[in-house]
Amino acid sequence: MGVVDAALTSPWAYLAVFVIAALDAFFPIVPSETLVITAGVFAATGEPALVPLIAAAAAGAFLGDHISYQIGRAGGGALLRRLHTGRRRAAVDRVKRALAIRGGLVLVVARYIPGGRAATTLTMGAIRYPRRTFALVDALATTSWATYSAMIGYLGGITFERDRLKGLVFGLGFAAVVTALVEAMRFLRRRAIVRR
Repeated sequence: MGVVDAALTSPWAYLAVFVIAALDAFFPIVPSETLVITAGVFAATGEPALVPLIAAAAAGAFLGDHISYQIGRAGGGALLRRLHTGRRRAAVDRVKRALAIRGGLVLVVARYIPGGRAATTLTMGAIRYPRRTFALVDALATTSWATYSAMIGYLGGITFERDRLKGLVFGLGFAAVVTALVEAMRFLRRRAIVRR
């Protein structure tokens, strides 16, 4: 872990976290969660510092979400009009209704779903969800996401103080279990709604 150690204890680590978190918001192949969790493991020993790490991750995610929102606002309307035909009309209407009624909650939850955050922010831009409301809720979503991700790593780093690799495995494993539980609950909820 020598190269990773050197990279994450460098002052440039904050910039890297910021950039990766921004890119991940609209280009979901970039693994920002993994990076923030890993940096959280290292933060348990003091470098990088935990609070600036959380701030860099949250600020990058906030910027990226707004870029995604703007992309949706600029070009998403035409796509929605094309999708608003035939069988897809009901699905598009359902998404629009859900965002109109519970847009803030959807945005916060989507921040924790890989790929879901990009789809949600693009769609919110496309349907012209109010920008001010989007910004306020997104600040909450990105801050909670950055805190959660960094703290999982931090917990792993503290638990396995002498072995960062074990701390990283712990942090990533914990995040995977939480994600699996959330997805299982979503699946069961959808199934229950279909049965009604």
